[in-house]
Amino acid sequence: MVASEARRRRATVRAKAQLTLPPEIRDALRVEEGDEVEFTITEAGEVLLRGLTGVPADQRWFWEPQWQAGEREASEQIKAGEGEIFDDAEAMFASLNK
Repeated sequence: MVASEARRRRATVRAKAQLTLPPEIRDALRVEEGDEVEFTITEAGEVLLRGLTGVPADQRWFWEPQWQAGEREASEQIKAGEGEIFDDAEAMFASLNK
């Protein structure tokens, strides 16, 4: 990311080393109350921050009820022998574009 494209936000460290993440940062990390964050310190001394839930926060969408319902539906269709099998991605996209 080019520095001019970066969006910077600040938070103030309070008593007991606590800080409140601004809403835009919480949204970007996809974290809510009770979730965890992970800090990675690079060799250059930069600190990277990643939101975590039971799975990484950026993968939480997969576990949402609507997505899981789609996964169950797809599994049932596969079990019933429905659907197509393609040898490669090009064949799949060609079929989708019909």
